[in-house]
Amino acid sequence: MLCGVCGRAVSTARTAVARPPVAKVASAVSVASVASVAEPVEAPAFEAPAVDAPAAAQPEPEPPFAEPTPEPMARFILQFSTGESVTVVGTGIIGRNPAPEPGEYFDLRIPIVDPSKSVSKTHLEFGQDDGNFWVNDRHSGNGTSIRQPDAPQVRCDAGKRYLVPRGARVDIGDQFFIVS
Repeated sequence: MLCGVCGRAVSTARTAVARPPVAKVASAVSVASVASVAEPVEAPAFEAPAVDAPAAAQPEPEPPFAEPTPEPMARFILQFSTGESVTVVGTGIIGRNPAPEPGEYFDLRIPIVDPSKSVSKTHLEFGQDDGNFWVNDRHSGNGTSIRQPDAPQVRCDAGKRYLVPRGARVDIGDQFFIVS
């Protein structure tokens, strides 16, 4: 036979369960005798000292105007000669296998497929300043140039930021991208 609680095998013979001894009452007490002994007593009147209630806690006054929230950064679309199109916000680096230097942080890393390796490993960095897109050549081997429809081509000096208007073309080695 199996136990109904735990499922262990148990013998069919019942065994006596030891129970703790029950204390016996020495004598019964009459309820009437207790009631006659205890007479009600009036409690002395107690007056609490008068205390001025604290003024209701005043909520902190709200500032006259909320702090301005930073305006979201403009979005730019980079259309690459390789067929990729990337929407960018913030900062980033572009190259065959772009990697930041120790201690640098960029929002995006955009790798470019370039079998001829005319694009450097980390060719340029980009970002925004007051809603304007800029690029900075990172000492690439083949350089960076900016072409605008109605302006002469500008060869970018390494380590210097150049503003790039929408519609301009940025040449990086044998590849390029258009900012829109």
